[in-house]
Amino acid sequence: MLNTAKLYFHKKNAIKLRLLFLLVLGLSAPIGQADNTDALQTEVSKDIVDIITTKQHPYLKLSNFANRSDDLDSLYKLTEYKLLWLGTDQSQKNIPAALELLSNAAINGLNPTNYDVDGLKSRWQAIQANPNAYKEQALLDTALSISLLRFVHDLHYGRVNPQGIKFNLKLREKKLTDLPALIKTSVDQGTLDQLPKLIEPQLQQYQKLKQALVSYRELAATVTPFQITGIEKKLSPGDKHPQIPELKQFLQQLGDLPEDNTASSTAKSIIYSDNIVAGVKKFQLRHGLGADGVIGKTTVAALNVPLSQRVTQIELAMERLRWLPEFNAGKSIIVNIPSFQLWAFDEMGQLDPTVTNMRVVVGRALENQTPVLMAEMRFIDFMPYWNVPYSIAKQEIIPKLLQNPNYLAQENMELVPVFGNEVQGTGYTGGEIEQIKQGSLRIRQRPGGKNALGRVKFIFPNKDDVYLHDTPANALFSKSRRDFSHGCVRVEKPQLLAEFALKNQEGWDKELIKQALETPKTRRVLLKQPIPVLFFYTTTFFDQYDNLKFYSDIYGHDNVLLEALTKPEDVPDQALFISKNANNPEQPAVVK
Repeated sequence: MLNTAKLYFHKKNAIKLRLLFLLVLGLSAPIGQADNTDALQTEVSKDIVDIITTKQHPYLKLSNFANRSDDLDSLYKLTEYKLLWLGTDQSQKNIPAALELLSNAAINGLNPTNYDVDGLKSRWQAIQANPNAYKEQALLDTALSISLLRFVHDLHYGRVNPQGIKFNLKLREKKLTDLPALIKTSVDQGTLDQLPKLIEPQLQQYQKLKQALVSYRELAATVTPFQITGIEKKLSPGDKHPQIPELKQFLQQLGDLPEDNTASSTAKSIIYSDNIVAGVKKFQLRHGLGADGVIGKTTVAALNVPLSQRVTQIELAMERLRWLPEFNAGKSIIVNIPSFQLWAFDEMGQLDPTVTNMRVVVGRALENQTPVLMAEMRFIDFMPYWNVPYSIAKQEIIPKLLQNPNYLAQENMELVPVFGNEVQGTGYTGGEIEQIKQGSLRIRQRPGGKNALGRVKFIFPNKDDVYLHDTPANALFSKSRRDFSHGCVRVEKPQLLAEFALKNQEGWDKELIKQALETPKTRRVLLKQPIPVLFFYTTTFFDQYDNLKFYSDIYGHDNVLLEALTKPEDVPDQALFISKNANNPEQPAVVK
């Protein structure tokens, strides 16, 4: 039993004060007159409060539940610290329903073993055989509550703190979902099977991935494993290969090639024929590859990925979507880094939103990775200066300048003491190298045909100082893999993105935007309504045509997340919400 003497040294502890209140209630009736049932109930209540106070549970593999203790206290406060699951008229319905929910956690892309399902089931069986084990009742009741709280918290917020793996997503301002209250209501109404629908992300992308997870799990269980080998360089249409019949069957099972009624001799043909080429093209499109029908190194690698790994990719995509705070109504822009694509939505919440889509170039995989971030687009610079980052000036431009003193002039670059559209620049005279190295002089590129940012720059202040921009290097957009930048994101259709951003803004139309893109003078436009921008990273994504696509893990983020998921822990709410006492970490940075 709990050592009640300690209560007098922790009077500010709300849980222990409630325990004292329970003890007083239990002793208030004259000895011998208290109802035995009430006395047992008070004893169980004391055990429940004791468990909540200690924040440790002997029935659970992850015994420390400190990060879920507030939720557990809130849940039992709703029951006046009485049993929630056991000893009620609904016990025989609610307990099996809760255990089934946890057992089927994989449907939601979660791991049932994280919720101690097998242990809870055996404890439930044991307590039914010995219903008078009152201390065990408190232990089982709270264990089931903790596991369910962990399940709904994981389903709603995710299992990993994104900030811990360098996903710089915005923190939530406040809790919009009361998880303990939803559990209590579901228990009271006997609707636990409906609980996930109330808690999981409502994004269409998430709902589609959840359906795809079911399909790919079935494919992984039923499709014969396929590995194509023996292709030295490439397999072109019309070539022969002994595994063509297996390839055909594999593509048919995936849905990339329709079933046919060809004769057995044709079905066993080893010729890479046109109909199979069409299936390979569809497969290539779904896997972020150039859809030329030629089976080269990258296509072989994609074909040989086990379907179980595709299941994992879908699960990781669902996990990342749980990290996102709720989107506000209105415009938004999303860049999915490994797909090299940008989507601009007029209204994210609509069932059939108007979508502007284009290819993008992102940061180099090994050197200049584009960061994951959330920010708000506030400005557009037409005919911008390119303010050369110090790292690029030091590592790339100074060596060229030492070899060729005319390099800055040839590249339409100049020196400035500070960055700013109104600051006057000067030319390089030969003696400024040390000042550039020290940072007292900076390099920028004037607007024009050689400008690395092209004709327009879309600015959303962020600590990484990255942005969306045009580029003169348009040939890169024709490549299937497009990680070539220093970290910023180059857009294929800058005028279309400018039209999206300035749509319905007074004083702007397509003709004026076109003029701004052709006028040499730098012009900054302040957006009257900031637009949320999300640089995201997921290797599985439904495009605007409802096609499920898989992409290469170009930055290795999938492996980092998989490693984090091998260490199950309760994500603290402090990692999810903005602290009321802390400075706002999202304060916009000064535009450079």
